[in-house]
Amino acid sequence: MGLPSRSIHLAACALAAGALLTGLVPASGALAAPVAPTARAAAEDPPTEDMPDDGFDDEHEGEQDDLVGPGGTAAGQRAPGVRAAPVPGRAGDFRLAAGGDLSGLVGRLDAALPKQGLTALMEQANRTAGWEAACGNTSIYGPDLAVNHRVCWAGDDLASTEWVPQAITGVSDAQEDEDWGTSNAEPIAVASYDAKNPGRSDQASGSQNCVQPAASDACNEKGVRVSFFNQATQKYRHVLLVWPYVNSKNNISFDALHASEGTCTGTVTPSCKAQNGIHAGGMVWYGNYLYVADTANGMRVFDLRKIMDLNPDNDADRNDPTPDGLESDVKDKKRIGRQNNVWYSFGYRYVMPQVATLKFTTAQNGGTTAGNQCYATGRPKASFLSLDRTGADHLILGEYCNKNNGGTSNGRVGTYPMSAITAAVEGAPGTVAADSAFGLPTGGTFNNETLWHKIQGALRYEGTWYFHRSNAYSNGRLLQATPGTVDGTTQLVGNTTILQSSYGPEDLYLAHGRGDGFAPQLWSLSEHAPSASCPGCKRELYSYNMSEVIGDFGS
Repeated sequence: MGLPSRSIHLAACALAAGALLTGLVPASGALAAPVAPTARAAAEDPPTEDMPDDGFDDEHEGEQDDLVGPGGTAAGQRAPGVRAAPVPGRAGDFRLAAGGDLSGLVGRLDAALPKQGLTALMEQANRTAGWEAACGNTSIYGPDLAVNHRVCWAGDDLASTEWVPQAITGVSDAQEDEDWGTSNAEPIAVASYDAKNPGRSDQASGSQNCVQPAASDACNEKGVRVSFFNQATQKYRHVLLVWPYVNSKNNISFDALHASEGTCTGTVTPSCKAQNGIHAGGMVWYGNYLYVADTANGMRVFDLRKIMDLNPDNDADRNDPTPDGLESDVKDKKRIGRQNNVWYSFGYRYVMPQVATLKFTTAQNGGTTAGNQCYATGRPKASFLSLDRTGADHLILGEYCNKNNGGTSNGRVGTYPMSAITAAVEGAPGTVAADSAFGLPTGGTFNNETLWHKIQGALRYEGTWYFHRSNAYSNGRLLQATPGTVDGTTQLVGNTTILQSSYGPEDLYLAHGRGDGFAPQLWSLSEHAPSASCPGCKRELYSYNMSEVIGDFGS
């Protein structure tokens, strides 16, 4: 399935690209040499409300939120040992196809702005994380598993109500030898989504309330950012993910990731539709590509060779010249893209443009997905992603579902050969078929509700499945299931053992250790910042020794 509302626009961009490219294209991973700005064009660039419709479906604001609707708020307790009954899945529902060709747009953006390689970006990381004991008490962790490594964010990221961490991946997903950058850098990447946007609008009809002096820089919907953490230096750096487009002046530009540009003409109210971001509940880094879950649509794909650097001299007080003869401003945190012939990035030094899209081809089930409802057939939701490197490399995709709010399914998971995924991103014709799919087990209860729902992350390791189950503002649970033959079909059967995990548990990532010789680690993260609702909450990355996880499940 393509992007019909942009197809004509993209074709025009591709035809015009050769004539419109200006400036020097720096080598991959290198900084562009400073270029003196030329005289600015007479025509000024508009704000981002003229961005064409991106062709993506919206996902509702409460995606992957335990607190949407009834249930899910009771205090945590150990789940009863009830073996969960399995249900089947249909691989055909998970079929994907490449979206519209973005190469012409990315090429123009590549020529306009300088680039920075990931290795150099990590070496220049500007935020210092807490490590191990520096993260303080371990009160957010349950008693069943010993936490091996802990990483805590710098102060503002630790407590931000705007940016909420969701997805995790790392160098073990990226390449088998785990060697990227300096020795023992072992980079980990975390995606966060913009969750709090008071008074935001799409700046339509001349209304620009988000750029007024009185407006907070949190006003705009900034979409998704990825934080790259260097384990050797224990520092990290944020990169803003963006969507490339051509504005109404025929100039290349970019905006934050949105499923909708919105229809508000003033301050956002319940009666108008604001910019709607994506949740980024899962992410896989494989080779040079970063795959980010887009719940309602499939996956958005980014190329780590295309990280743009809007402040090469690292001096935010001085605008930098760009290869296209303009300049970039990283002090203004309220603007994005090319506006009035200046490049903005909501204050971020680095932006990474989307280079491809993989969209579900199956029609949606007739039921509503509001309140995190899910269905056993039809198009799935892309709530989380992971990579299985045991055997042929496979991407895992699955659904978060809140059965308390209705729907007919606890959720499903599907698997795709990474060779087929990569081929589709790089232009191979046809669709990408899942080679297996399962419905989640259905038996068992927890806090007097369904056990096998509210899944925030899933991982397959050596044929066994592991699931992270959230529990509002209390300890989540780590679940295990194995494929078994039931009624002549292969289905997932849940282990009766249930292990307590952290408060607010999210996505799962396995650092396999085969390249560096370290013991395999099962990594995850907690999403909740301290608040009146959860004063004991903390945001941390953490890992368990995979051998202990396997042993505690009795397998």
